[in-house]
Amino acid sequence: MSTTDTTPGPAGPSAAELAAGDAHYRRLCAEHRWEVPEHYNMAADVADHHPGEWTALVFQDHTGHSEEVSWAQVRDRSNRVAAHLHALGVRKGDRVAVLLPQRPDTPATYLGVLRTGAVLVTMSLLWADEPIAYRLADSGARVLVTESAALERATAIAGEGTAGEGIAVLDVDDPAVGAHPPEFTTADTRADDPALIFYTSGTTGPAKGIVHAHRTLLGHNEFTYCHGLGPGDVFYGAGDWAWSMAKLMGPLRAGATHLVYRPAAGFDPEGLLAAMARAKVTTALVNPTFLRKLRADVPDAGTRHPQALHTVCSANEPLTGDLISWFREQFGVTLLDYYGSTESYPLLGNFPGVPVKPGSMGRPLPGWDVALLDAHDRPVDQGTPGEVCLRARSNPQFPLGYWNRPEATEESFGGTWYRTKDQAVMDADGYYWFLGRTDDVIKTSGYRVGPYEVEAALREHPAVADAGVVGLPDPLRGHLVKAWIELAEGYTAGAELAAEISRFAKDSYSRFAYPREVAFVDRLPRSATGKVQRAQLRARDAAPGD
Repeated sequence: MSTTDTTPGPAGPSAAELAAGDAHYRRLCAEHRWEVPEHYNMAADVADHHPGEWTALVFQDHTGHSEEVSWAQVRDRSNRVAAHLHALGVRKGDRVAVLLPQRPDTPATYLGVLRTGAVLVTMSLLWADEPIAYRLADSGARVLVTESAALERATAIAGEGTAGEGIAVLDVDDPAVGAHPPEFTTADTRADDPALIFYTSGTTGPAKGIVHAHRTLLGHNEFTYCHGLGPGDVFYGAGDWAWSMAKLMGPLRAGATHLVYRPAAGFDPEGLLAAMARAKVTTALVNPTFLRKLRADVPDAGTRHPQALHTVCSANEPLTGDLISWFREQFGVTLLDYYGSTESYPLLGNFPGVPVKPGSMGRPLPGWDVALLDAHDRPVDQGTPGEVCLRARSNPQFPLGYWNRPEATEESFGGTWYRTKDQAVMDADGYYWFLGRTDDVIKTSGYRVGPYEVEAALREHPAVADAGVVGLPDPLRGHLVKAWIELAEGYTAGAELAAEISRFAKDSYSRFAYPREVAFVDRLPRSATGKVQRAQLRARDAAPGD
């Protein structure tokens, strides 16, 4: 499909454009119906309906090497993985963690886990050992699947993560996995059976595992309404699959070919753009940090690397008008922003054929019952700030809850509304505008970072008595992580110590979520109950002259 040119002029869309777009949007909503069968397995739905000769994935690297994976290969490999896990004793409801990079067989490994009826716990090699060990222990994973290159590390982590109980560590490169016949009877799962656990970082405690049912994939209708994906499309999604299975499974379910690009190291915009051009990518999912880096490194990207793009969406953090203008100038495509939370997304979006207001998150997706509410669940007036809320259990993507946290589950998901803790305002045309978070989760480089876990990592440094971590506006990353440090006795503040503490967090916690700025305070601001008041720390940076 082709994206209608809805690029607004300096004054924004005209009244006629808004009226036509509104009529189109209302038709989409009126015609939408959720169809959720009683019995449903995500893996079977994704993998078992496409012609075997179709290309499912294309892998390219910085050398120009390209490798195609057919749907027949995906099906056979996923069945073999499932058979091997079943032989290890994995059964419906068991948790299986997967710690793999974006390899040609990683999607088939994910699908193999889901075929058994087990619950998939996705992990990223970008994480340090401690966060991985915590998630293994918290989820009660029975098996950890990894590759030969990470086997030694994974084995050590698995032992630490279960306090000696022992997790079976499976090397997916073991020839025994491929020795199974390419047939496996997919488990009979109900749509409401648990399928996935994603961990979200909070501000007042350890990361919580969000449990999604098999039906969650049916709720990801952004690939229909925002991307317009179908057979013949080639899709590229920025970022690690461990954070979002939807951007892998959604396009594959739609029959699109998924491009994966492997740079030599770090961000390689020239190589990526060249790979996208060779693969004739038609639609993509990016984020503002990705776009800012792309613009900084290749300002004339459209001239240097012409693309076949017809639709490009952006998510994870607010999309600014300057990025929309630059991208439109380069590639002739208007970026479509959409919004959601780890617990459930996307709630809001922009759509082909509907005018874009630069800076707006758009309108609720068809089938998503979204409202702006005050603290008492009452709708706010148009133009009045309110919290973005989703009516509970109103669509297939609504979570089952938090893993092993019944009280937190009831608090977040048990009422009439799920509250996102994000503030927004709606204009007279029904467009939502993001204002800020009501909690302290940081979004940096497209990732959600919980200050609690960063602070815990910082406290392991001998010089750190306590720490408060906040996000500060950053033109490249959206936000950068800043740490305010209360020093232990015997240590003196200084630039050298600040750099040492930053490196320590990078090595022990995360290569992307470490504090890039470190400041020292005599005493951190605290509430009456002893909690660090991060709002006061942010205010120090916002105060004139500080």
